[in-house]
Amino acid sequence: MPKNITPENNRRRFLTAGAAAAAATAATAVPAAAQTASPTKKVHTRGARKPGSTPLFNGAVSYGNLLFIAGKGAHFEGDIKAHTKHVLDEIQKELENAGSSMDKVLKCNVYLNDLKDYAAMNETFKGRFGENPPVRTTIAAAGGIPGNSLVEIDVIAFI
Repeated sequence: MPKNITPENNRRRFLTAGAAAAAATAATAVPAAAQTASPTKKVHTRGARKPGSTPLFNGAVSYGNLLFIAGKGAHFEGDIKAHTKHVLDEIQKELENAGSSMDKVLKCNVYLNDLKDYAAMNETFKGRFGENPPVRTTIAAAGGIPGNSLVEIDVIAFI
């Protein structure tokens, strides 16, 4: 073997050539447009019309494959079970409209008007998100829920 060709130099050349080949393969495996593309914000509306003016907030927005659903309340007379069912039904509609589902919810925030409703809310809530429910935070909102709802729920899901 010549002096400058040692097993260590051969190993180094082999590893360098392998790394270069892997980098070239990775660069050509994904189209150039996809390499530079970044997630975009998309507003999901139910119904055919866009609002005539800038809304105060949007009900459902996605960014990449994450979907954020704004808090939903129940603005009618009823008990906590009726309000919870209504709110969860509305969340399900929003999720499905955006191409997601209750099973794809990752995070859920529950805001109760009164903490005494916790057990009854849980009775209605249980099972609505499938066998693997999302992580959840539940609080009693000081000062109540806007619109006299007994509960408000918002979620983060994936599409």
